[in-house]
Amino acid sequence: MSIAKAVLSGTVYRNPEKRFTGNNIPVTSFTLNIDEKEQSLIRVIARGNNAETLEQAVSKGDKVVIEGRLQVSTIQGDDGNEKKVMEIDMSSFEILSSSQSPSTSSVKSTDEVVKFSEVEMDDVLIGEEEIPF
Repeated sequence: MSIAKAVLSGTVYRNPEKRFTGNNIPVTSFTLNIDEKEQSLIRVIARGNNAETLEQAVSKGDKVVIEGRLQVSTIQGDDGNEKKVMEIDMSSFEILSSSQSPSTSSVKSTDEVVKFSEVEMDDVLIGEEEIPF
């Protein structure tokens, strides 16, 4: 089993859409553009309390930081063929700037988010001997 944790920063490309599972658990998804020069879109999925908070606080045009598990899912395209898409199973988020109002820019998910300014680069970088492949 492999785990791929990702932290992405980008602009919300599509408004979040909330739906419910069969067990009545909220699931919110939206598209994040991670490259302003080229359109590089990635799907973000949030569940539970994060889904509720995200759906209320985030809208198209907001700049956000998303943290979560990177995963590949198979979906059926418009042409009927199966396609693999990269997505983030979100564990936390922070709004950097909001298109709604200045008061929502401080909204964070229920999980703690570490501000990038508080992280030392030595904590982030790993040596080649620590890479497991």
